[in-house]
Amino acid sequence: MKWIHIIAGLLALASGAVALYAAKGSPLHRKGGMVFVIAMLVLTTSAVLMATFLSPNRLNVVAGVTTFYLVCTALLTVRRPVEQARGLATGFMLLALATSAYAFTLAFEAVNSASGKVDGMPPQPLVVFGVIALLGALLDARMLWAGSLQGAHRLARHLWRMGFAMWIATASFFLGQAKFFPEPIRKSGLLAIPVLLVLVVMLYWLLRVLLKRRNPAALPMRSDASGSTLTTRP
Repeated sequence: MKWIHIIAGLLALASGAVALYAAKGSPLHRKGGMVFVIAMLVLTTSAVLMATFLSPNRLNVVAGVTTFYLVCTALLTVRRPVEQARGLATGFMLLALATSAYAFTLAFEAVNSASGKVDGMPPQPLVVFGVIALLGALLDARMLWAGSLQGAHRLARHLWRMGFAMWIATASFFLGQAKFFPEPIRKSGLLAIPVLLVLVVMLYWLLRVLLKRRNPAALPMRSDASGSTLTTRP
């Protein structure tokens, strides 16, 4: 299972980079995005299974479930309108709430332990994943309450969830596995560049979408057969 996890991770990074930098809604973006989704689902599922049964690590369980949730809800956003996906969206919202509660519980356990850690990990990453999952759940609740999600808000929801999933995968590889890189590279700070770059590109697309939402002509969009409205070009 470890090799499946590694191969899925490398494929996710490569396809995610293509989807992140390509014009949103273009054929390249869609193809890269679907490969990214499949790779991430395999990556997160294998991560949770290994962290549960092979090498117990509750932080990795939280990270895996949170990332799985982000990818699934990002895909659902552009595949089905809210009224057709209410049941699934509600289920994912509850999953995010449960994951957030679990993350904060583990963080509290770490803070109050003699070592200040849980499963050898400090509480800070758990708080980060707890906040991300909670934010996602609150936005899910808002969407379900409104009953619909259109235009720029729909695109922004897709972008930030896929973007954060890509950021988690990138950080896990370059920073979480830093020990496998040569020491000069580790000490140079180069490993942080891809992680920061993902955030910068994600923020660029989010700002581009949200700042131009009042001027639809400046943000060309078109619908595909699935009902998605995701075409934006630099």
